[in-house]
Amino acid sequence: MNWADLTWPEIRQLAPDTPVVFPVAAIEQHGHHLPVATDSMLLGEVIRRLTISSGSQVLFAPLQWLGNSDHHMDFAGTLSARPRTYLELINESIDTALAHGFRRILFLNGHGGNIVPGKQAVFEARQRYRDRNDLLLLFATYWDFARPWETRTDLVQHSMGHACEWETSMILRIAPQLVKEISGLQTVPVEFGFEPAYRGWTTKDRTVPGHMGSPQHATAEKGEHLFAEFSRGAAEFLSRVAGWDGSGNWGT
Repeated sequence: MNWADLTWPEIRQLAPDTPVVFPVAAIEQHGHHLPVATDSMLLGEVIRRLTISSGSQVLFAPLQWLGNSDHHMDFAGTLSARPRTYLELINESIDTALAHGFRRILFLNGHGGNIVPGKQAVFEARQRYRDRNDLLLLFATYWDFARPWETRTDLVQHSMGHACEWETSMILRIAPQLVKEISGLQTVPVEFGFEPAYRGWTTKDRTVPGHMGSPQHATAEKGEHLFAEFSRGAAEFLSRVAGWDGSGNWGT
């Protein structure tokens, strides 16, 4: 079900046990070959498929296209909410959903820069509502729900990059007219270095063209495989959320 399609009485009737999904993505540079709306377009397609597979089991809020993209601000076209602003955006989304009576809230993410502040916001909200044991507050990123290289061996990458083989393949699947020439692009390693420590970085520290990974190996067929795998994994996860017993038991 789509939040935006319903009346307020219809939404009120869905609380408290219907899971609410907040899709969160970004508008930011994606190299020389992909549109700045890539993250939002890809997550939007995952949500479209989930809406079909989930039927009336899950309520999907409108996709939030403004993400935490400060690390891409050296490249034109990027729109960004600063980290603290983004934290508050997620926190207030939680507060409003809880105010309407919902108890199962999942932020489904499609942009790497949202991961750290998104997890922090969910942590803060859990502390804010620490007197309640009937809440399920979650933050997840769609590409963590599958290991697509295990079921398609011609994938060059085994992890998500930026404007990479995976993202380029998926845009080729849904909007090939928006993909510029990729045959001459070169691989930019996805590895971050200094693991297991975390190092803050800006995108220009790591790439001149703006992409990371191997977009020159992308195909629309790979894109369909990626969408199918990620959507299947996310649907299975949503079934777990819908089947939660409401007790605060982490084991269910």
